[in-house]
Amino acid sequence: MYFLKRDAREFERGMELFYTSAPGIGGRLKRRPEDFVVEEISEFPQRDESGRFVIAKVTSTNWEMNRLVRMISKSLGVSRNRIGFAGTKDKRAVTTQLMSFDVPLESVAALRLHQVGISDAYRSKKPITIGDLIGNSFKVRVRGCMCRDEELSDAVERIASPLKGLGGFPNFFGVQRFGAMRPVTHIVGKHIVRGELEKAVMTYVANPIELEHEEAREARRALQETSDFERALREFPKKLSFERTVIAHLVNRPGDYAGSIASLPGNLQMMFVHAYQSFQFNRILSLRIREGMPLNAPVVGDIVLPSDRRGLPDHDKHVPVTSDNIDLVERQMAAGKAFVSGVLFGSESGLAEGQMGEIERAVIEEEGVKGEDFIVSALPQCGSKGSRRELLARFRDLAYAAEGDDISMSFSLDKGCYATSLLREFMKSDTIDY
Repeated sequence: MYFLKRDAREFERGMELFYTSAPGIGGRLKRRPEDFVVEEISEFPQRDESGRFVIAKVTSTNWEMNRLVRMISKSLGVSRNRIGFAGTKDKRAVTTQLMSFDVPLESVAALRLHQVGISDAYRSKKPITIGDLIGNSFKVRVRGCMCRDEELSDAVERIASPLKGLGGFPNFFGVQRFGAMRPVTHIVGKHIVRGELEKAVMTYVANPIELEHEEAREARRALQETSDFERALREFPKKLSFERTVIAHLVNRPGDYAGSIASLPGNLQMMFVHAYQSFQFNRILSLRIREGMPLNAPVVGDIVLPSDRRGLPDHDKHVPVTSDNIDLVERQMAAGKAFVSGVLFGSESGLAEGQMGEIERAVIEEEGVKGEDFIVSALPQCGSKGSRRELLARFRDLAYAAEGDDISMSFSLDKGCYATSLLREFMKSDTIDY
């Protein structure tokens, strides 16, 4: 019940197939920021007027998360470490999320940035940290689909029906995890865990890709050919600010590739290795579907995640499925209280047994990495103990309405699940269209 994907760029991210076999509607996503509206489903820290932190809703349009945090920290005159957020949001979008600020309330109230709104500010003793959310709600518009009006609605329903029967969609990490225009983030991470830091840096700052804007592409090409970092610092566009940070470090400290990566924001450093783990997870998930194994039911050898107090998968608790407990696990999964998982391989990862274990081991062996590789002594921020992730992503409150060859869709997802991975089942477009 799946359709093989022929877009090579999807294979580069480990997304080797679709779950649904019905033809896609095509179209383009995010032609305008307002075509992709995200609102965080938040856990609000308790209000306390004596609290050190300011909690506020931040609505931003067309802002990449790291750049937004950097500009807010600059405007407030504080370190970016004094700004907290629960999850990274899409850049080309209108996003609303909770953030925390270790500054006076008046400073937050006075904050003014282009296309950024601050509202509902209050004090709390607890800051916002990564993962402090329940999920996200989405309102998206797909433009220029291959059919229109009632035919378009019918095409969407033909895809939605088997996904509803499944209880969700394959929980692939979305294209933005790896880079839509330049899918290299996971390749940088692979080089890091292998200790190939010069290759990691050159993959990130050089390594021209044809889809990129000409000015950036040519600057990368020149650096690839000459390794002249002083020239690169003159030629790289200002908008490539993180690449310029890496290059500037190497101008001042030639050969210090570890230091150049460490000069980046901590969450961006972590993203490289996390993206590599995500690539392996996507491949494992693709292979499970290809082997005809269920996503919404356990088999012996699986590792399931029980639900936490909010009904979300508890990634810290891993329950092996055996012939003795499989009946109980089946009931728990049918009640939405347990989730089959795949490995995000790291230094302390345990692998599944049985057929799922064979899949996980095959992917890891093909990549040629070991658990200890994820202890990155030269770059502690890049190390990862590993974890597990649910194979099936639930969606709620799906609604849609066609208007000509555009369709508006709304739905909500659990935290960590990608709207683009749901939308790709409907669109089945080339990667660049997301």
